[in-house]
Amino acid sequence: MDSKSCSPLAGWVAFIVSLFLFLFSSPAKSESIQTEINPTNTSNPAHSYAAQEIVIDPECQFQFAEHYFQNGEYYRAIGEYERFIYLFPLSNKIELARYKIGLCFLNGEKYEEAIKAFDELIEDYKNTEYSLKSYLKISRAYALLKRYDAALTGIKNLITIVPNQEMKDEAYYQGGWVYLEMGLWEKAQEYFEEISVQNRKKYNLKEILMGLDRKLPLKEKNPTTAGLLAIIPGAGHLYCERKKDALISFLLNGAMIYAAYEAFDHDLDVIGGIITFFELGFYSGNIYSAVNSAHKYNRDERSKFLDYLKKNTKVNISLGKHHEGESLSLVCKFSF
Repeated sequence: MDSKSCSPLAGWVAFIVSLFLFLFSSPAKSESIQTEINPTNTSNPAHSYAAQEIVIDPECQFQFAEHYFQNGEYYRAIGEYERFIYLFPLSNKIELARYKIGLCFLNGEKYEEAIKAFDELIEDYKNTEYSLKSYLKISRAYALLKRYDAALTGIKNLITIVPNQEMKDEAYYQGGWVYLEMGLWEKAQEYFEEISVQNRKKYNLKEILMGLDRKLPLKEKNPTTAGLLAIIPGAGHLYCERKKDALISFLLNGAMIYAAYEAFDHDLDVIGGIITFFELGFYSGNIYSAVNSAHKYNRDERSKFLDYLKKNTKVNISLGKHHEGESLSLVCKFSF
């Protein structure tokens, strides 16, 4: 075979050998390329960070709920306290978390929900620290709902069962304010005087009793007297110190009575009857309004008196931190 015929064969042999080498070496290159494009080794910092587990411990979760509570985001706080209860049912802060849920509802003005939360806590924990405090919070919620009898029931129950004089004094103090809201000054004074000697200064008891002595009896208007005086249009309103209303009532009723008299005097009986019909409505309204004015006057006087006491004497029981747990501390001031 001459050199010309061997030349193409040598070329084909060289091509096959080159292809063979390429095929056997490509997986390593491919793997190297893949590693550069999409690394999976743990030496890559980003991959190592992504692989880390996020662990929530009880204290972090509880403090996260506390963060929302302290910032006044009560409904978010409720969710985080509930998450804490679900994730860490054996924690020694479960009772506190449930108590704080009740406080969130109370501070968020969801009073019915607050009452339910505190009632359930009392049922589950009986005479523990936070269950006893829950009686006071239930009472406050009822007072804010203007359901004073229910508010007093909780306070009386607490006074009966609580062994701690500090909490008993707090119950007497809150009960006294409920009676003040009801306008029962003597009952309020009785409750305030039940507070122990060592705690009287803490509750500003001296100032409260002095305020009661100074302002009572309140200047009030008798609704019956107002109604009787209103027989003369405007006189009932004048008794209640509503001079403008008294003038309007006197002029309006006087004009209608005079118009009816003139109509009958000129034998215009139909017109006189119509005017009389409407005047009876105005005249009755004058009496009704005078009676209501007396009630309103008394409410305003009570409200001014309570505002005076709240501004100058009232203290609030609010949640404060104490070492690792939570306790109650006194700060000024709040109103129902």
